[in-house]
Amino acid sequence: MEKSEYKSWSVVIASTFSFTICFMIWMMFAVIGIPIKEALALNETEFGLLIAMPVLTGSLIRLPMGMWTDRFGGRIVFFILMLSTVIPIWLISYATVYWQFLVLSLFVGVAGGSFTVGIAYCARWFKKERQGLAMGIFGAGNTGAAVTKLVAPLIVVAYGWTMVPKVYAVLMLITAILFWFFSFTDKSHSAASSITIKQQLAVLKDPRVWRYSQYYSIVFGGYVALSLWMTKYYITEYGFDLKTAALLAVAFSLPGGMLRALGGYFSDKFGAHTVTWWVLWVSLVCLFFLSYPPTEIVITTIDGPKSFHLGLGAITFTIIMFTMGIAFAVGKASVFKYISDDYPNNIGVVSGVVGLAGGLGGFILPILFGALVDLTGVRSSAFMFMFGIIWTSLMWMYFSEVRPVHAERDFYRIPGSERIALTRREVN
Repeated sequence: MEKSEYKSWSVVIASTFSFTICFMIWMMFAVIGIPIKEALALNETEFGLLIAMPVLTGSLIRLPMGMWTDRFGGRIVFFILMLSTVIPIWLISYATVYWQFLVLSLFVGVAGGSFTVGIAYCARWFKKERQGLAMGIFGAGNTGAAVTKLVAPLIVVAYGWTMVPKVYAVLMLITAILFWFFSFTDKSHSAASSITIKQQLAVLKDPRVWRYSQYYSIVFGGYVALSLWMTKYYITEYGFDLKTAALLAVAFSLPGGMLRALGGYFSDKFGAHTVTWWVLWVSLVCLFFLSYPPTEIVITTIDGPKSFHLGLGAITFTIIMFTMGIAFAVGKASVFKYISDDYPNNIGVVSGVVGLAGGLGGFILPILFGALVDLTGVRSSAFMFMFGIIWTSLMWMYFSEVRPVHAERDFYRIPGSERIALTRREVN
């Protein structure tokens, strides 16, 4: 293996491992939030806010992190980011009142900004035709959500929830040190001398950036929100204990992270648009079934009234969630394939904007999930809401991407259209 190729893959492996740990920590309130909720007697909306607070910081910080990565390089930014979270993570063990958890979780949320740093850092070590795969492998660090659901409940049961932040703080410190020794710096990847902040922010005027942000707010924001929400959902809807509920929730979280590399491969092969289009359709079908609440129907027959129960059992529910987890994994990779294709020189900034939108989706949705349950009393209202969002996104994709392509094909079927198109290009 050539030295440059060795460095490329070492960077990807070190970054993916580090991102996995960061994501574990970013999602830890999905587990420790449940005993905290019981101890503080929180309602559903307050619980939704608690588990979403780290996501807020991790979202808002993604744009500046992307800009710093473009200017100073991913290695140093990633390293400092991880070190900055160690103390706040440790201090969570000593929090006693609600506001303290909210404030500390904001600082812990900085770990979520690692995605924007790592995705741009890894992409620049590969050629365009392999960037989708590289970013997909890095994005598989989302499996940290599943790892937390497997590891954190065991620590909670054995030592209490306060031990989880202590273990995670030590783990983050060790990870930062390992990352520094197994990653590399390439000065050509830093554009500090040639790109101003104004030039970096110019991408905000591009409507494509906002369209990709909408897609990512679903496949990533929805993934984060449901990863945070599913453990609680299994407990309240099906009556499982914490360990069983967290284990079942892994059926969504694990493929939602692990198969992202597969999404990168498909995006390289079939194109970002085709893959994203089918991801949204599969997700829509899954959410159609998930949205239907448990229902009792009484029908009057010739033999008298008969009642029927309609609803998803735990097994069927888990299978559908597993399917949607696969779709979200593929979609997370395909959206970033759009970015690497369209913005090869501004991957950090654009991924920061798109990542911010995705993270905000992960912050807002859990709060809305809790508010909808408090308002309606229907737990599946969360899936109803997401169904509406995805339907809106499909319509946006159709009118902005699918329909213009069909119109262009129809235009070139008209005799003389090639000459007209050439004249238009000459005039422009």
